[in-house]
Amino acid sequence: MNNKSFDAQRIAEGYAKRPWLHKGVMEQIKNDCNIGHLENGLDVGCGAGLSTKALRLICDSVTGTDISPEMIAVCNKLYDDESYRFYVAKAEDSKVPERPYDIITAAGVINWVDREEFLSNTSKVLKKNGLMIIYDFWITDKMIQNEEYTKWYQEQYLVKFPKPYRKENEWNQDDLAESFIMEKKVKYCLEYDFLIEDFVDFMMIQSNVNEVIEKGYMSVEEVK
Repeated sequence: MNNKSFDAQRIAEGYAKRPWLHKGVMEQIKNDCNIGHLENGLDVGCGAGLSTKALRLICDSVTGTDISPEMIAVCNKLYDDESYRFYVAKAEDSKVPERPYDIITAAGVINWVDREEFLSNTSKVLKKNGLMIIYDFWITDKMIQNEEYTKWYQEQYLVKFPKPYRKENEWNQDDLAESFIMEKKVKYCLEYDFLIEDFVDFMMIQSNVNEVIEKGYMSVEEVK
């Protein structure tokens, strides 16, 4: 086994091709929380910008941040528009803007942050009575009209590509600082149609797969 460096560029480019499920989530959240159009929003841990693009649906201008320079480079290439702004930063280190943000979104982020530092920083950049939307995605082991997929997912995929460690936690009111009130927790089920080639590309950037490739257990081509 040979250790290999983390291919951040491959992952950043792969993230940009992910299904834009963030749009469906944002539309659901907008209805569930009765959110009107807002002036400015911040998307922390923006990855390749799909979550920032979703936030733009309800904001005049948006800022996206990510700890990865490669991700931010992809964002700046894809979203060359004055209504978008991106910069490299940890979720705990967002810059204080000239005008506090009306809304902050964090997609697939909270399992990787220092909660106290993140909430402390959020209270500095979010306006009073502003909104913070935290959401994430899970791939199920079910596929419509394909029972064999469940067997493959459980007996082959997860065996070859076990889930890497992460803090598997959902925040509750008791986890938050006194200045934050948890209004609602909701789960959505979203369906997406893949061509087989697109499905393979999608699975190639899952953390399970990245872990195996990064540690040199399998090459990118072997995984495919």
